[in-house]
Amino acid sequence: MHWLVVWYFRMFDRSLGRPAAIAADPSEPGEWNAALGEMGEALAARWLWVKGLKVLYRNYRAPSGGEVDIVARHGETLVFCEVKTRSSDQFGRPAAAVDEEKRRLIARGATGWLRELRFPPVVYRFDIVEVILEEGEIPEIHHIESAFQTGGMHAIS
Repeated sequence: MHWLVVWYFRMFDRSLGRPAAIAADPSEPGEWNAALGEMGEALAARWLWVKGLKVLYRNYRAPSGGEVDIVARHGETLVFCEVKTRSSDQFGRPAAAVDEEKRRLIARGATGWLRELRFPPVVYRFDIVEVILEEGEIPEIHHIESAFQTGGMHAIS
């Protein structure tokens, strides 16, 4: 438990009770959302690492379109991970925002990644990490393994 406390205090400003990266109030709403998203992705990457996944790449953009927030390896399984960050769950769980269009975008990103590797025979899956950063609260992180399958690309677990 000690390592979790150390990790938490390294990531958060104890005096403000909210993530240090978004402690300052950006002038534009878009800047606030971008900062919130960046903090959520950083927390998700560290959370995955703590859970035994090796993060290979963050914010992968495929040359032919498509994107993947985090590409990781979990043992012999390649993991394409979408991170959804919210400041509350007032309007539902963050994973609910991963609709069919977003899934296709992630699948195109995954295809681009696999194309760069010349389509190796590898087991892969699509995960979602939900991050809820409420002011004054400890971040809530929920990892959903094999969260979805899409089109011609099917998650294998």
